[in-house]
Amino acid sequence: MEELKQRKRNLLMFPLGTIGRDMVYCLVTNFLLTYIMFTKGLTAAQLAAVTAIMVIARVFDALNDPIMGNIIEGTRSKWGKFKPWLVIGILLTSVVVTMVFSTNLTGWNFIILFGVFYFTFSIAYTMHDISYWGLIPALGSDAAARDQFTSKATLCAGIGGTLASILIPMFTTGSMTIGGSANKAYAVIAIIINILAPLFLCFTLFGVKEHREAPKPKAEKDGAGLKKIIQTVKANDQLRWIAIIFLIQQIGNGLVVGGLGSTYIYFTFGYDGGLYSIFTTVGMSATAFLMIFYPAISKKIKRKPLMTIMAIISVIGYVLMILSRFVPTGIAFWVLVIGYMLSNFGQYCYYLVMMISIINTVEYNEYKTGHRDEAIIASVRPFFTKMSSALIVVITSASYMLFGVTDITNRISDLESAAANGTITEAAKLSSIETVMAGVQSSQSTGLLICMTILPCVLMLISYFLYQKKYTLDEEEYERICNELAAK
Repeated sequence: MEELKQRKRNLLMFPLGTIGRDMVYCLVTNFLLTYIMFTKGLTAAQLAAVTAIMVIARVFDALNDPIMGNIIEGTRSKWGKFKPWLVIGILLTSVVVTMVFSTNLTGWNFIILFGVFYFTFSIAYTMHDISYWGLIPALGSDAAARDQFTSKATLCAGIGGTLASILIPMFTTGSMTIGGSANKAYAVIAIIINILAPLFLCFTLFGVKEHREAPKPKAEKDGAGLKKIIQTVKANDQLRWIAIIFLIQQIGNGLVVGGLGSTYIYFTFGYDGGLYSIFTTVGMSATAFLMIFYPAISKKIKRKPLMTIMAIISVIGYVLMILSRFVPTGIAFWVLVIGYMLSNFGQYCYYLVMMISIINTVEYNEYKTGHRDEAIIASVRPFFTKMSSALIVVITSASYMLFGVTDITNRISDLESAAANGTITEAAKLSSIETVMAGVQSSQSTGLLICMTILPCVLMLISYFLYQKKYTLDEEEYERICNELAAK
């Protein structure tokens, strides 16, 4: 009875903890490059430097993820192995993110600060991200429990990310901009979000109780060495395959919200953050259905057939997004929005399937090696999420350079800075930006649209075929392994 009561409490408190974390993640991942492009006025060399910093930091951080996972795995304290790193990571993250969105530095001075920030952020976010998701295997080992914790946590993550996606563009771009300029607006929003993040995480810190392993003898304790990490990945073929599949899918899935989507909408439909808020709100609304009902759906439809259904839905969505370029102006925006809603619906279901597929390799690892290595395996998801985000930055920045986007954004950045300094009024700023947007060429907008539709669709289909062929840890096989482990 007490165990059931605690499980219900965990199901409530654990998911709530990630709402603020994902607001921070959305701010940095989806809006950092947009913030820089529209407020800092980058030269080609400086944009290349920003891209290089983001890529190198992400690759470094991705390589650091399994090591951090192993450090967490070997942590022994009266608060467990996860919660100390949750506290350290979220506080450090909040400080550095607030700093970078509040600075008045520009040019190469900003690039230097940005380099320090991005490396620090990458390490700090890893601490609490691996710790948070690493808690799931310690909260329940049966398939139903995993589905519940994963779906509820991703629901709350989606709530945090969606709130940020709606509010950030609404209050940083266009007539509703806080303080009359994007510079001031991003600073205010960063402060608010980075206060909320630690507060939300308190639900998990103080409300969740995990099943803790008995302390290991000193000779058996996990080390933080690279050898242990390599051994874990080498011994688990299903972990290797699902990691590769996840990476491919995440690259395509992140291109729209990584900067291309907002820039395309501003170039095509006007410099109005409310439009991008509508785009993300409607586009992500369908995913709320999956967040809530995925556990019930997974009982009726197995993962591989479900992915086939979602692939068809996503392809239809991408086709509609492309067709929006050729329909009458009055309905073009809504065709684009509906297309994104359908494509995102399928892609988000893929994300849920792969999240559970990664977590289920914990029991597979125990079955093959005798060790669960929860934190190390939990580090695989953030590892490849960060690798994908690095590649998304490369593709996005390359698209900006290829289609001459910086020529437009630099002129807007000058106007935003003038408004922030009080040398022009907000009305004059918006009027001048409208004139700038009138000069956007059709080839520039079309190029951005191609990058945010065709490429994601191709990558999604590659991940689909690989999953169908290479991931063999389906529902029946997972249940068989769990039964054998229970028998032992």
